[in-house]
Amino acid sequence: MSYEVVPDAGHWYRVESGSAASAVRRAAERLGGQLGLGDNRVAELAIVAAELTSNLVKHAQEGVLLLRPVSTDDAAGVELIAIDSGPGMADLTVSSRDGHSTTGTLGIGLGAITRQASWYDAWSRPGRGTVFAVQVWAKNVVATPTWAAGLTRPITGEQVSGDSHSMRTVQERHQVLVCDGLGHGPLANVAAFRTAPAGPPATVVQHLHRSMSHTRGAALAVAELDPAAGLLRYAGLGNIAGTVLGPDGTRRGLVSLPGIAGHQRPTVREYDYPFPAGATLVMQSDGVVDRWRSDDYPGLTGRAPVVVAATLLRDAGIRRDDACVLVARTPS
Repeated sequence: MSYEVVPDAGHWYRVESGSAASAVRRAAERLGGQLGLGDNRVAELAIVAAELTSNLVKHAQEGVLLLRPVSTDDAAGVELIAIDSGPGMADLTVSSRDGHSTTGTLGIGLGAITRQASWYDAWSRPGRGTVFAVQVWAKNVVATPTWAAGLTRPITGEQVSGDSHSMRTVQERHQVLVCDGLGHGPLANVAAFRTAPAGPPATVVQHLHRSMSHTRGAALAVAELDPAAGLLRYAGLGNIAGTVLGPDGTRRGLVSLPGIAGHQRPTVREYDYPFPAGATLVMQSDGVVDRWRSDDYPGLTGRAPVVVAATLLRDAGIRRDDACVLVARTPS
């Protein structure tokens, strides 16, 4: 199953008290009801939200949670991503067993989350905090991680981000977009990407440039993963950073040319990069600093793309700017 995030429909919560935890649980219940999950599944979703937020209140430092809808062509679900900079855990498998506790409680929190979830994944290290991603769908939906995932976070004090991301598969082309809108209109940019004619990244960027002529413009980049050729094709304008993390630990930056999509006649060029099995693509807006090192996150590149994106957003995102991280791997 390949799912999509509903653009800009998520909400970030700072979870530092019991009242904040209750607000998240109520919001999750409302969202589950709106998506038609059914009373029993909404009740199980409430358990997941309660346990995730309880862990943030008890153990976390700077704990936040993103609540957002996810969807396929014929189903909808709820995704919760809990992020903290707390003490972390040495062994998530052990910590997820019923009866394991570090605070003298019954120790059933993570076990309850994994039992109710349709899908989950996490990354944690002592001293580096924890990221836990959970999806709750209807019981008959089989959930699996998608090949690409992204997160956006608005500048402190705002509710909507000017950054956006999207993914699509059209005529066997697996493509992703990261866009940093100058002013308003990021959703329009995403919509233009999804409806753009099939073509290589440079062609898609040119289409987006023309479709944005009435806006303030944007920095943006489009990448295409070609599993058969073992290549990544990339075209970008402005300050969207792209990085390929090789399965051997190498790191290679991708070229975006100067310019603003929607303004004048920018030069658009496409570049090809090796992208072997096991490689990871990371794309980020300028609201994310480019000083992170994969060596600092042992085991992270083996986790689901959404967990990788959330971890990098936590550690490298700038609070005084909108921020976006997208992570993709070779589609299976």
